Amino acid sequence: MLGLRTFQRSTPALRQFGARRWNTQGIGAKGLDGAADNAFNHERQAVKDHAAASSDLWRKMSIYIVVPCLCIAAVNAWRLWGEHWEHKSHEPIEDRIEYPYMNIRTKNFFWGDGDKTAFWNPSVNIHQKDE
Repeated sequence: MLGLRTFQRSTPALRQFGARRWNTQGIGAKGLDGAADNAFNHERQAVKDHAAASSDLWRKMSIYIVVPCLCIAAVNAWRLWGEHWEHKSHEPIEDRIEYPYMNIRTKNFFWGDGDKTAFWNPSVNIHQKDE
């Protein structure tokens, strides 16, 4: 190491060559110099630069566009859900029509009175049992 420094200081031409040799940027584009400075490597570097720019663009779009849009959509859905249940609360459950295809029972359930499903909700589901 010490010999290399002494040798580089002694001749300016070799010092310039050594500085260019160890330079990470190089003379060509993105550190390509000498035999590596060809069309293939330039195209690969262009593809890498494009991929970095594209991924950065999509990351920014995901953060600054998609997340606020999802928040706005969630608020809108919550508001519509509240309006729907406000409207449904004014409609008496007894006045709802029970159609023939609703609550078809071929066999009783083995829990409770055998007429209600596992997810039965009396404020939403209607079933007027035939007497």
